[in-house]
Amino acid sequence: MPRILIAECMQEISSFNPLPSEYTNFHLEHGKELFAHRGLNTSLGGAFSVFDQHGDIELVPTIAARAGSAGPLSAAGWAQLSSEIIAAIAAQIDQIDGIYASLHGAMGAAGELDPEGFLLSEIRRLAGPDVPIVMSLDLHGILTDRMIRQVDGFTIYHTYPHVDFADTGARAASLLLRTMAGDIKPVVARTVIPALVRGDELITQTGCYGDLIRECQRLERDGTALAAGIMIGNPFTDVPELCTQVLVTTDGDGARAIAESRRLAEEFWPQRFRMQSKLIDLDRAIAQARTIAGPVVFTDAADATSSGATGDSNVILRGLVEAQYPKRVLAQIVDPAAAAAAHQAGVGSEIEVTLGGSLDPGRFTPLPVKARVKLLSDGQARLETMKIGLDAGATAVLTFDNYTVVVFSKTLNLFDRAMYFANGLDPRSFDLIVVKSPHTEFHMYDAWIEQNFNIDVPGATSADLKSLGHSICARPIYPIDDDVTFEPQVVTYAR
Repeated sequence: MPRILIAECMQEISSFNPLPSEYTNFHLEHGKELFAHRGLNTSLGGAFSVFDQHGDIELVPTIAARAGSAGPLSAAGWAQLSSEIIAAIAAQIDQIDGIYASLHGAMGAAGELDPEGFLLSEIRRLAGPDVPIVMSLDLHGILTDRMIRQVDGFTIYHTYPHVDFADTGARAASLLLRTMAGDIKPVVARTVIPALVRGDELITQTGCYGDLIRECQRLERDGTALAAGIMIGNPFTDVPELCTQVLVTTDGDGARAIAESRRLAEEFWPQRFRMQSKLIDLDRAIAQARTIAGPVVFTDAADATSSGATGDSNVILRGLVEAQYPKRVLAQIVDPAAAAAAHQAGVGSEIEVTLGGSLDPGRFTPLPVKARVKLLSDGQARLETMKIGLDAGATAVLTFDNYTVVVFSKTLNLFDRAMYFANGLDPRSFDLIVVKSPHTEFHMYDAWIEQNFNIDVPGATSADLKSLGHSICARPIYPIDDDVTFEPQVVTYAR
């Protein structure tokens, strides 16, 4: 009976977040605990949905490590995490016939700028040269040469905002089974594009990036390619191979893989200008919001925790207070000290605290407020789409004047409404909602608000990429540098 080993390691970082992440940021599952993903919209859940259809294979779950986006992992944290992952895999590697690795691709650690490449190299060393390895990746990952050389194939998310977690895992599982059976011989063509992109045109349902992704999907569906995708990377993960890249995998047809990868890259390059964020000054956005009858969203993409920021920016909140914006505001912020003070005082108490500026003090100055403690919680919730857990630590809802602020103790993904709902708050009850994510699924906000303002404020994930100070990625690269040229150079890989 063929045996398939399964492992996961997922985190996305911003190199510009001054607060390093640690081993304790990671939620770890061991052995059969991974089977809890069955039925969930996760990559592992999707892979299990395929594997479980085959009664003639044995699944060998080893370890899954997942952390919310944050700053680069510390050297000590990386040493502990990587050792634990490799040890768990090494203990089960004997007589393994195939390996599925669920990865993100945009990790970064002190002393190791390609953590996924390191893990895959170690897995390949343990497994030997002949065991097929297939991985799944986030389209915001940075797929490196070292990573590709260790694997037989891979699949990539096709949606943003991401909703196809399970589908990507399922496609990876199918690709692995076909490779193990000897039915296919994957050949990968990779075209690196010197461009970083951000903005509304990346929304795959409506943007020009989505048009290109649908072409990748067509290549998969009509059998031209085994897998195809365009990875735009995480522009805040400043590592040597940060880029956009087109990846096409065919069944032994290197010439077709090269041609399709080059074609898609040539179609992408002229549209890089469109794929940039359209930002609005905070003062102007506030002035316009005053005149809009319906609800509005202020998007704080510069402090997007799902992209690696701290979540403690108070710039928008301060601007609204100083401008004496009169309508009902719902906001969120990460501030462990303020949350602790609220829990100590208790519901109904009046407290004097500062909000924000505790994790990234170089960018943000604490905002003093006198607030009432409306609600306290343990900060537990589930993501709307993936249905996996969120842990914000001790959480408090504070109110002052026309403001309601949810205060978290831990940085966590805030790309949906889960933490608002979990703390008894419905965004529809407010006139202005602050969202710390560049985009959310359409139904969450944009379907019912009148305007979504993408605010131009500082932060570790600012869409003003020139302001961040990239120093490691290959240069020149658009839009950080001027007069960037592109001549497609396609590299192929086959095991």
